[in-house]
Amino acid sequence: MGTGRGAPNHGMTTMLKTNSLKWNAIGLIGAFLLSFTAMATAEDVKLAPNHPNSYVVKKGDTLWAISGMFLQQPWEWPKIWHVNPDICNPNLIYPGDTVNLNTVDGKPQLDVTRANPCGGTVKMSPNSGDNRLAPRVRVESLEAPIPAIPLDVISPFLSGNRIVSAGVLETAPYVLAGTERHVITGAGDAINARGEFAAKTPTYGIYRKGKIYTDDETGELLGVEAIDVGTAKITHTEGDIAKLSILRSTREVLGEDRLLPSEERAIDAIFYPSSPKNDIKGKVLDVAGGVTEYGAMNVVLIDKGKRDNLEVGNVLAIFAQGETMKDPVTGETIKLINERAGLLMVFNVFDKTSYALVLESNRPLTLGAEVKNP
Repeated sequence: MGTGRGAPNHGMTTMLKTNSLKWNAIGLIGAFLLSFTAMATAEDVKLAPNHPNSYVVKKGDTLWAISGMFLQQPWEWPKIWHVNPDICNPNLIYPGDTVNLNTVDGKPQLDVTRANPCGGTVKMSPNSGDNRLAPRVRVESLEAPIPAIPLDVISPFLSGNRIVSAGVLETAPYVLAGTERHVITGAGDAINARGEFAAKTPTYGIYRKGKIYTDDETGELLGVEAIDVGTAKITHTEGDIAKLSILRSTREVLGEDRLLPSEERAIDAIFYPSSPKNDIKGKVLDVAGGVTEYGAMNVVLIDKGKRDNLEVGNVLAIFAQGETMKDPVTGETIKLINERAGLLMVFNVFDKTSYALVLESNRPLTLGAEVKNP
């Protein structure tokens, strides 16, 4: 597996409603920087060897990749990044913009010059004291600003699959059959379903029960995979029976698939890389696609989530499991020390688990790999 760097970007929030991604660009700079400790200063930042003095942003770039050009530790980007709230869309970097690295009062400073002026140059420097939340801005095009990490890789895990608690799927309404007595249906068809439907919830996500995740040591249930099948809208109800029209489908809809209310979920898709607020020590539970070995640009599920204070944008180091061998002197079976083998970034956080994208790996990785603070 090769080494790869995808990339995060600035305080922008993706609103996912039913099956569509809607972008809300929010000036998170002030609030985000407040989440850092007062000790986080530009002096702590180590610049990357052979870093450029400037870089012209290209379509397909990500903030992670650009940050890695300038910094040894890309997750330290916020320490030297400040957005000027007086220009439009100050939180975003677009293809054609130029990122410049300067030194001001002995501290590194990043300036971004707009390719298409919308108020001039963005000045980004630490400790300016002028951080304010920018107005909420609607961005219609998903391709306009550069994202944090490749959206084509993570989008199915933003708007689709979920990790739910025990019993959620079992108590949810379920598909009976298609209206023409077909068991298997797809987009454009109608289905019948049975269960308790909320009066003011016309649209439902269709899900299929996937894997059950538990803690190997304690046996605690960490969550149940809800596989995204599609979205449907109620057209008629009688008692606990409903008729729905399928709006979209990712696969064939089957009898006993479950219906969960579609919710407008705010998920950061453009954000800053950051270190976790507290010590994290977890492991990789699963890999998207059912593979056993993985590397850069693979989506993984880890056993840490909101209850561990994990947040979207947090970067964790991945440690490959040390080999088990026989001590040649004593004959004992021993395990060698785990070795740092890559980095991942969290992009969707649930209660006890999180989806993350592997950004870098120096070797093939396996399930059970340890994840810790970088």
